[in-house]
Amino acid sequence: MKAVVSVLGKDQVGIVSRVTTLLAEHGFNILDISQTIVSSYFTMILVVEHADENFALESVVGDYEALGKSMGLDIRMQHEALFSRMHHI
Repeated sequence: MKAVVSVLGKDQVGIVSRVTTLLAEHGFNILDISQTIVSSYFTMILVVEHADENFALESVVGDYEALGKSMGLDIRMQHEALFSRMHHI
C-alpha cells in the first residue's frame, strides 16, 4: 500500500528526523522524498509504501497529525490513489 505524506510549516531542527522515525516505527519504506525551504517555511512530500497491502492507514493518521501539532506543522497522510485522484487533471 502506498501513501503520500506532506509536511508544511516554519523550519526548525528535527523535522525530517522525527517524521521519518515515525514512518519507520509504523513499518513504512520511503520511495521518494522532496523537501525545500522557502523564506524559512519548510515543505516536504514523501511517497511511502507499507508491505501490507491491507494496512489500515486510518489507524496511524492521527499519530502524524499529533506529531504535526506538537511541532507546529501541518502533516497530512493519505492513500496514494486518493491523492492521485484529487490531483488528476
